[in-house]
Amino acid sequence: MRDIDKFRGCLIGGAAGDALGFAVEFLREEQIFSKYGDNGITDYSLKKGIAEISDDTQMTLFTANGLLLGTTRGMTRGIMGSYESYIKIMYQCWYRTQTESYPINDDYLYSWLLNVPELFARRAPGITCLSAIEHGAEGSTSEPINNSKGCGGVMRVAPIGLYFCDKSISYEKSDMIGAEAAALTHGHDLGFIPAAALVHIIRSIIENGATISEAVNETINAMQALFPKAKHIADFTDIMQKAVMLAETGDDDLSSIHQLGEGWVAEETLAIAVYCSLKYQEDFDTAIRVAVNHNGDSDSTGAVTGNIIGAYIGYDAIPSKYKNNLELRDITLEIADDLYNDCRISEYDPYEDEIWESKYVKAEYVRDTSV
Repeated sequence: MRDIDKFRGCLIGGAAGDALGFAVEFLREEQIFSKYGDNGITDYSLKKGIAEISDDTQMTLFTANGLLLGTTRGMTRGIMGSYESYIKIMYQCWYRTQTESYPINDDYLYSWLLNVPELFARRAPGITCLSAIEHGAEGSTSEPINNSKGCGGVMRVAPIGLYFCDKSISYEKSDMIGAEAAALTHGHDLGFIPAAALVHIIRSIIENGATISEAVNETINAMQALFPKAKHIADFTDIMQKAVMLAETGDDDLSSIHQLGEGWVAEETLAIAVYCSLKYQEDFDTAIRVAVNHNGDSDSTGAVTGNIIGAYIGYDAIPSKYKNNLELRDITLEIADDLYNDCRISEYDPYEDEIWESKYVKAEYVRDTSV
């Protein structure tokens, strides 16, 4: 059932895992444990009092903006393109934050997020994302533009799972929107199948009240049905089933994660997140700590773990230490609320919402971004 606390939990949880992991993203395990102690990093590494998010959360916010832009166009103009076409526009806006300086003085901006100066920080953006978007982000599942299966596709699609909760659109359709959003930049089937899977897991948890175990097992079957001819669907199934098995055995966490990979590629990112989420589904703190203290892509494995656990337990249950000092917390909460409330203005209805119009029609909205 649609629940604003779960919407907030999913996005803030993802941002928290991202921020915790970003500090150790490029460190090897021996460096992490030498620097932070036997348990690794357990609290934010603050810079000027702020826990910095990475490109993972930045792109997640722009994904959400794309969904809301698409629906608002349809509601106010009576016609709209595909959701992935609006998400593509938003990724092009994100690209501008990575290659231009704030403020951008265009007469019209497609995204109100371009009015947020903090989003112009470069936080180790993925080379594949930058290159693909520079050339138009023209990829699709049927016409891939490259053979990349990097985790840049899966780490940004959580809002899609949220947005389509309790809507008439089928799971197959919302899953495919997730896959197409990833395929804009990542053409390998293991670059976009995990994105579809994350969308399915999050929607199932919130819409059906599924346990994480139920959602994951349902998703494995759903991906086999959705992508029966994908060349690497068996590889995806195998690593997901391994993550489930490892979470059930209770073995050493680091040893288990080593068996799943390092998370630089999408299927490994999702598998590590599934492992951590299943094993510590009631313990957000331990789940994201385990998710980031390893050799691999710590911010992405932390972000996806936070998305899943946050969707399951909700915002209120996330420990305060992960809410305090989190960069762009209020912006992230506002985006989560917008996904939940959705567009209520229409060309056929006199109802007015000046703030919504300033965000998703005029893209002029500016708010205080202080934490």
